[in-house]
Amino acid sequence: MSNSKVVYEGWMARYGRRKIGRSFIHMRYFVLESQVLAYYKKKPQDNMVPTKTLLIDGNCRVEDRGLKTHHGHMVYVLSVFNKKEMYNRMTMAAFNIQDALIWKQKIEYVIDQHQESQAISGNKYHSFEYKSGTDNWRNTSSPDHEIQGSAAEDEGYPNRSLTRRTTIGNGPPDSIFDWTKELDSDLAIHNSTSQTFSRKYWRLLQCQNGLRIFEELLEVDFLPKSCSRAMKAVGVVDATCEEIFELVMRMDTKRCEWDCSFQYGSLVEEVDGHTALLYHRLQLDWFPMFVWPRDLCYVRYWRRNDDGSYVVLFRSRKHANCGPQPGFVRAHIESGGFNISPLKPCNGMPRTQVQHLMQIDLKGWGVGYMSSFQQHCLLQMLNGVAGLREYFAQTDERTVAPRIPVMVNMTSVSSSSKKSQKLESSVIHRRSPSLDQIHAANGNALLMDEYSDEDEDLQHADQEDSPYAVKVEDKESEPRDQIDSSIFSGNLRREDNDKARDCWTLSDGNNFRVRSKHFCYDKSKILAGKPVMDLVSVDWFKDTKRMDHVARRHGCAAQVASERGYFTIVFNLQVPGSTHYSMIFYFVAKELESGSLLQRFVDGDDEFRNSRLKLIPSVPKGSWIVRQSVGSSPCLLGKVVDCNYIRCPKYLEIDVDIGSSTVANGVLGLVIGVVTTLVIDMAFLVQANTTEDLPERLIGAVRLCHLDLSSAIVPKFDSDPPDPVES
Repeated sequence: MSNSKVVYEGWMARYGRRKIGRSFIHMRYFVLESQVLAYYKKKPQDNMVPTKTLLIDGNCRVEDRGLKTHHGHMVYVLSVFNKKEMYNRMTMAAFNIQDALIWKQKIEYVIDQHQESQAISGNKYHSFEYKSGTDNWRNTSSPDHEIQGSAAEDEGYPNRSLTRRTTIGNGPPDSIFDWTKELDSDLAIHNSTSQTFSRKYWRLLQCQNGLRIFEELLEVDFLPKSCSRAMKAVGVVDATCEEIFELVMRMDTKRCEWDCSFQYGSLVEEVDGHTALLYHRLQLDWFPMFVWPRDLCYVRYWRRNDDGSYVVLFRSRKHANCGPQPGFVRAHIESGGFNISPLKPCNGMPRTQVQHLMQIDLKGWGVGYMSSFQQHCLLQMLNGVAGLREYFAQTDERTVAPRIPVMVNMTSVSSSSKKSQKLESSVIHRRSPSLDQIHAANGNALLMDEYSDEDEDLQHADQEDSPYAVKVEDKESEPRDQIDSSIFSGNLRREDNDKARDCWTLSDGNNFRVRSKHFCYDKSKILAGKPVMDLVSVDWFKDTKRMDHVARRHGCAAQVASERGYFTIVFNLQVPGSTHYSMIFYFVAKELESGSLLQRFVDGDDEFRNSRLKLIPSVPKGSWIVRQSVGSSPCLLGKVVDCNYIRCPKYLEIDVDIGSSTVANGVLGLVIGVVTTLVIDMAFLVQANTTEDLPERLIGAVRLCHLDLSSAIVPKFDSDPPDPVES
């Protein structure tokens, strides 16, 4: 071991895949120091040489790769890598989520310390420079053979190209709605309790078995009449979030002890560490002699939030290896899942709020002729929350931290009956073909709150009553010279009509809340007010490959502005898929205020930019479930995805690669299937962390209305781009 300070150490699993495709798990002793992450075959003593080391600096990142299975054992995998040397990475795994999270926090703390020290010393990491050719964004360094071999094992993807993409698997599939987040920007001003049960969207239907049952009020016109309204059950369970999450994830006979609607479940396909496709038979007690039983084939996606809560989301999905079964009616889940949130302990005992939402179409003749059939069955499924509560109430004290639940392949379970084994083998295919590629929709998919700076405990209950719910300071409201937008053009048209489709318009800055002048003292926020730059045009492109440095295109808004001496910030939101899409926003100002936070951001290094670039999303129009999935929490883009900055004399282009993050790909899949029904607001800004930089100012804001994927065009780029400026 080196003489530097040890930040954290302990036994963890070393997870990877060999070249023949088989996974392996080896127990290793990991040591995190101020500059190095290393592991040993045994606890190190004296000057023992580590088996492998990874230098930790401001370019490193910790990627959450979710759950992986190895011979029936489920582990939570983290991958630590350097963005400048993508093949130089190290994977580590834990048998319980708590250990994985501690290591993730410790490593990120060391990375943050390096970034802060670089900012203080004035040293800069190399910015991305555009060079013509297909490999302009690749790292030209060549790691040694040992590192390359290790990376290949870690990834499990041979011949993986040295790109910015760090996503594993296919990401969550299409249109899994995340109903657990904030409602929309209008409700973001309320506290968490009023948000979750706002009378504007929910009504209390009944109380039974110690649960509150809510029904969604809003009607949606794009769902069949046979589909129920969304209903959810809310209850409190005396257990930890991890214990409840373990039970919710299980699909074996253990589930029958708390879920009275469960009969049988099995794994159809494991997509990645956070996504799986499942087969599920329901046990419904509504006149079973006359009504055929129901079954489901659905995608399940899960994640753990920074506050310790767990989200599990469901949505039905067709799959070639899970077709209709004889004697069953295939029901359809429009949206569903669990939100498992920690509460303050009572008398030293853990308490957790569990929300179980379901919106389902049970299909069949009974739904059309007997309205009580669907509601009765839906309430039976929601009563699983009461089952969880009673399960833990009647269980002895639990002292051992639960292991991560195992996703059991039910093929190996029922070997006693040849008949049942034959039926199961027709449904269960562990290594079935991958799910269809996600079709790209728009750049809005990157709206996640993993790195949000929101603190709900410090939010004011009502914007109008808050002393800080006022427009931004006088200097932000000062009039400035308007830029003539008629000289700019983009292929996505601008329409100010509220009912227009497939277009963009300006979004009012007061739709967003930003840090106030006093944020450092009281965490208060204010209405954002007028942006500092003007949005002059929007381009909507598609191509067979990812489109980098779009501002080099002759005749685009950035080039036109440059000819007039204006400065432009270009946001290129890159959406991956079989067809690559780019949504490009051009924000123009006559000049940047010298010494301002925005000017320092434009001329700063990549590490400073990544730590400050913030996006605030909102969905003012769309179904309640979609508004839940997007929310309105800010996120630091550079913390969750790869952002490449191209600094030219009169513009800064920011290429946001949504495909570089598993989490971002997951959020992309949440709304892509219904993008044509949505109105989406986005605001871009630079996060202010000091009193001198506060209050925050928006760079600009945009509203996208009912986007149509078919309206995107294939751009033509010039062969000789302008030379970038060293930042």
